[in-house]
Amino acid sequence: MSIEIANESGVNVDEASIVSAARFALDKMEVSPLAELSILLVTLEVMEDLHERWMDLPGPTDVMAFPMDELDSSRRPDAPDASPALLGDIVLCPAFAKDQAKTAGHSLMDELHLLTTHGVLHLLGYDHAEPAEEREMFGLQKRILGEFQAAVAAHNKRDAQRSADDRLLGTAGLDAVPAEEPPA
Repeated sequence: MSIEIANESGVNVDEASIVSAARFALDKMEVSPLAELSILLVTLEVMEDLHERWMDLPGPTDVMAFPMDELDSSRRPDAPDASPALLGDIVLCPAFAKDQAKTAGHSLMDELHLLTTHGVLHLLGYDHAEPAEEREMFGLQKRILGEFQAAVAAHNKRDAQRSADDRLLGTAGLDAVPAEEPPA
């Protein structure tokens, strides 16, 4: 799966973590590993322009998703014969997301992971215009984010344990790789 990210927002964020969240969501939705996705982080001004131009709504927003024309937007990932495609673009606005994160009581990265997942679901044809659609999309979003957070926590725990083990072995002098004995 090819995911490109460009940060033109002026906000320093962990881009690799955003790509990981997108990849995790795409994997959970069983999107072809040949699919391509672009993520762009922009300023408030750029997001405001996009929001007004494409949604005819005033002011900036947190996330916008632009599916590519070649992807049948009515095709859901659970439809048969899904083929690889250029999924489209997700545009995030970290400056806008900062305030939302503060209001929600979590970190900016947690908010950007949520918005990335939200954008992925929009690219895959999910929407939240109607109550039933909103329940389905937000339920999926919550499940995917929960599984992503659990996977990240498990990975961090393994890394911490590995680091502690390496320190202990080093202290005991067991970290050196034994030299090969010459043939007899």
